[in-house]
Amino acid sequence: MSDDLHTISAGGITATIKADGAELCSLKTANDLELLWQAGAAWPRHAPWLFPIVGRLKNDQLHHGGRTYPMTQHGFARDLRFTWLERGAEACVLQLTDNQTTQARYPFAFRLTLSYRITADALDMVVGIANPGAEVLPPSFGAHPAFNWPLLPGEPKDSYRLVFAEPEPAPVRRLTGGLLCERPERSPIEGRVLSLNERLFENDAVILDQPLSRSVRLVGSRGPALDISWDGFRELGIWSKPGGAPFLCIEPWRGFASPLDFDAEFVAKPGIMHIATGAAETLRCRIEIQSSD
Repeated sequence: MSDDLHTISAGGITATIKADGAELCSLKTANDLELLWQAGAAWPRHAPWLFPIVGRLKNDQLHHGGRTYPMTQHGFARDLRFTWLERGAEACVLQLTDNQTTQARYPFAFRLTLSYRITADALDMVVGIANPGAEVLPPSFGAHPAFNWPLLPGEPKDSYRLVFAEPEPAPVRRLTGGLLCERPERSPIEGRVLSLNERLFENDAVILDQPLSRSVRLVGSRGPALDISWDGFRELGIWSKPGGAPFLCIEPWRGFASPLDFDAEFVAKPGIMHIATGAAETLRCRIEIQSSD
């Protein structure tokens, strides 16, 4: 059994997870169709976890207790090796805890646990963020799965759409230099439907900072569809690399990038959690595969 990778399966569906970043790196249907972006030249990741920040901080700096710490975009969890706690045929669990390396960038005690479980038609992921320390833990957390776009090779990208569980009339947010723009923008979502095209991402991600939905379907004119649902997450990012990359990221978040004018103590940053000593937060995400007709 490899220490680097672990594959779980049920009902013909398989998922492979890496110890590095606890990252999902493959999700295949029963007929062996790969649904996840395979970390090609356009973007060298598959589905990283974002912790302890989502997005960027101003000047890539975290301020706490009169000191300044370096903190680059999306944090460090995606670049660190997790420890396997459980490895079974249909499920696995990994964990990352604070250490000397993380304390140099994020001066808080934490225990981050990622659980994967596969069923006949879905992959369930449970995130546990616990505070074993003596002060309030102030993290953000985000999922960042990149799905092949198109899901079915050869299909036009413009034939795909996102269908939300609820109408989404609220304005969306955008980024400049990785930071949250001050003014919201009119939503490109019409009712429950966001028609997908490469032009959507010329100005980076589309961010729903107050979505009513807790699920969304990625569907094209042919081939499989994906239902992505979440619990405990409060925002949603939708992103593809500008210029026509062949993947689409559907990203439930708990937190978001710093507003352009925010450069204060990290514990006061908009969007973060405040986890009391001895307490924990649990977040859930599911990818359900809907077979072709």
